[in-house]
Amino acid sequence: MQDNALLSNTLSRKRERAGVRADVSVQQARALRQASTTAEQLLWRHLRNRQLAGAKFRRQHPLGPYILDFVCLEQGLVVEIDGGQHADLQAQAYDQQRTVWLHQQGLRVLRFWNHDVLQQTNEVLAQLLQALTPALSRLREREVNTEDE
Repeated sequence: MQDNALLSNTLSRKRERAGVRADVSVQQARALRQASTTAEQLLWRHLRNRQLAGAKFRRQHPLGPYILDFVCLEQGLVVEIDGGQHADLQAQAYDQQRTVWLHQQGLRVLRFWNHDVLQQTNEVLAQLLQALTPALSRLREREVNTEDE
């Protein structure tokens, strides 16, 4: 968690040095918040105000050259909600490049399709909860493995 705070501070300083570019990212992030998709709005209702596992999420958060749909910096978790345009091969290559960069920053990335968020909200939330609580996930795995023996 301390590493993620350091990452956030370092990236903030880089944005400050970039000057105008940082302002553009903030303006873009604000515009994206205003123009959220239905899936983003739905997920945000469940993530805001530390509703999921007490984790603090930010939405449309500028980080380096990207604007992240949702990020929990203290847990190092990025959540991306993808629409149909992400099925295109060129978009998939861009998403992969973005994911690699985020991993290099020490962040984990979970991606969900818009329709999954809208139609299977509880399953998406369960996956997010599992990602936020790895110790509980390992305990559940052990319980399942013990029951199988």
